[in-house]
Amino acid sequence: MKRILVILVSLTLAVPGFSQQTFTDKDLATAVWVMAQTFPEGFTLDLNTMSYPKEGLMVSYKATQDHFDRKSIPAVIKHAHAHENIIGGWRDPETGLYYFDSTRSFPENDLAAALAFARENGQHTVYDARRDINIKSNYEQEDIRVILDCDMGSSTDDLFALMMLYRYMDMQRCTLLGVVVDRMNRANADAVDVMNNYYGYPDLPIGLEKAGVKDPHVYIPYHNMAYARSTDGEPLFKRTVGDTGEYMDGYKLYRKLLAAQPDKSVTIASIGFVTSLARLLESGPDEYSPLSGVDLVQRKVKNIYCMGGVFGDSFEHDYNFTAAIDFSLKFFELWPKDIDIVFSPGEVGDPLYYSAANIIADMNWTDSHPIKWIYQFLTEDKFQKMWDPLAVINAVEGDDIIYKLSPRGWVTLTPTGETIFKEDPNGNARYQYPGPEGWSDYVLKYIRLMSIQH
Repeated sequence: MKRILVILVSLTLAVPGFSQQTFTDKDLATAVWVMAQTFPEGFTLDLNTMSYPKEGLMVSYKATQDHFDRKSIPAVIKHAHAHENIIGGWRDPETGLYYFDSTRSFPENDLAAALAFARENGQHTVYDARRDINIKSNYEQEDIRVILDCDMGSSTDDLFALMMLYRYMDMQRCTLLGVVVDRMNRANADAVDVMNNYYGYPDLPIGLEKAGVKDPHVYIPYHNMAYARSTDGEPLFKRTVGDTGEYMDGYKLYRKLLAAQPDKSVTIASIGFVTSLARLLESGPDEYSPLSGVDLVQRKVKNIYCMGGVFGDSFEHDYNFTAAIDFSLKFFELWPKDIDIVFSPGEVGDPLYYSAANIIADMNWTDSHPIKWIYQFLTEDKFQKMWDPLAVINAVEGDDIIYKLSPRGWVTLTPTGETIFKEDPNGNARYQYPGPEGWSDYVLKYIRLMSIQH
């Protein structure tokens, strides 16, 4: 009988127009149970068409979340009939139980609504049917407060890292406290101002490094995006600070933001140079805090995620640290030894190539988008790798969720820019390992999902 039902289910999934009305509810219950045996990792089934949904964001209803045996399937089917006629199943690897749920589908460009529904229904994840990935709902509502420190204006992965943080805020996964631009030149901060406005966070504070690295190499010159105009001479993108406003010095914004936060509550995502961080650590008491920079960091910062470092058997200098070597050496010297550092080495992001064609296609929902405009008018496809989003994703998603990390240890920076790792269970440093086969495809799907949201 089981073999016959497996064949029956397979046939119904293959025949266009086959309706669930061909089955009685008893037949459906048996077929769903057989599917659970056939697909131990899970399945999603549209009872209207007896087919697998090929798109949509799937979220389970709370009303059916504790149904995990064969006897409970009819109740799940009844609930599905009263709602969207979609059923999902998945096996809990910890208990071995197979759960059945009535499921709601959201459009794939409405992730924020899907996640809000997931939280309302006590669900930990949203399933993206097209991309076959799960997105955490932050059901437990962990309070993650982030300061982004970037070198905006050279490589476009900074733009995508910032985009990810806006989307995480839309999803209520974190709070972005502010953005520090550690690449000197007002235009780079103006680019962040455009991004803040475009993504709906016009009042996010921006700090700009004013005494850092002189004329660092520019890989993709997109900083003038902030001044883009239409054929009529009108600005394409809104800005809050405008042409006459001033940006606070980067390290001063750090002091202002940190002083206002609870102790041990701030996560720093550093995806560029560490110039502003070094100046912060060297700073003294001011109008924002009576503490020195080191003491202020030690009191307020929980951890830091750094895009940088070269580990393993290779002894090569790291670009982000080498470009600002004097500041980098000071950062490594003064950073408190009891605050965790997680490094995202360049080799981890090397497989993550987001092509210009895919970027433009993913943003085809609008004719006016700052990132899309850059790829249309300011740069050729220079095989930009998505290095910087990795530190941001790990900072919000949590350790060992999407990435695997090294054991603990200590990292020393040499005067020529090599990062030397020495394993020690008492150390404050870990670094991301390159992912297994299929991992880069998974992460890129995750970034692309964020690109289509609007």
